[in-house]
Amino acid sequence: MSPFRLMAAVAALCLLGTTSDASAQIAGARRDLGGGFIEFLYNGGQPAGPIAGARRQGAPAYAAPTYAAPTSPAHLRASHGVAPDLEPVRPLRPQTSEPQREATPRSAPARGIDPRFLPQQVPFQTSHRPGTIVINTAERHLYLVQAGGTAMRYGVGIGRPGFGWRGTKTVTRKAEWPDWRPPAEMLRRRPDLPRFMAGGPANPLGARALYLGSSLYRIHGSNEPWTIGQAVSSGCFRMRNEDVIDLYGRVRVGTRVVVM
Repeated sequence: MSPFRLMAAVAALCLLGTTSDASAQIAGARRDLGGGFIEFLYNGGQPAGPIAGARRQGAPAYAAPTYAAPTSPAHLRASHGVAPDLEPVRPLRPQTSEPQREATPRSAPARGIDPRFLPQQVPFQTSHRPGTIVINTAERHLYLVQAGGTAMRYGVGIGRPGFGWRGTKTVTRKAEWPDWRPPAEMLRRRPDLPRFMAGGPANPLGARALYLGSSLYRIHGSNEPWTIGQAVSSGCFRMRNEDVIDLYGRVRVGTRVVVM
């Protein structure tokens, strides 16, 4: 046999032995690895993970690590500590079955009028003829004298201290939704007032006006009905708009007005 053929035979025998060992190793790995056989091939024939330690020469058999459940409060606090640069997350409040209702804002109480100042027919004994208007400033009432010892009584607002007066006047003019021109005396006291205001709901003379003689005084309506029964005017007599409309329809120009 030539030296070349002898060397080729030796190499073939070595290769056959190596292949047999590799086949046996792969077969054993296939049995041991199960589903990890593909991983075994990718790792160049070396098992990964805990199996790798078990297959190496002299490596102890793999045992799953055990963990003791921490029971110490200090340990729990340490394990759940928050990093210094992070803010702890606040727990969410549990949802209630009923939705929270917003507080209902309290509305301002309605400004009404004292019932004793509402219009009504009352007994009224007087020497004045029916159709005369009698204003009792102490009572804050206006009486329209009727036949049979009765009168229609209305509540009025009167002049504030220093602006009240007494006497007898005559209705010289009637106006519906009158314009308002504050007199010079009032403008000197209140320069902020407008020089003219057209008639309407915002006008301080209200829905109707009865002008008294040649004076600046009137019996008129008001857009501030809650002031009826009070001393708030500059000498005029104010009524609720609905009341002055009723009175306006009952009297005529020339009606006598007695203020007492």
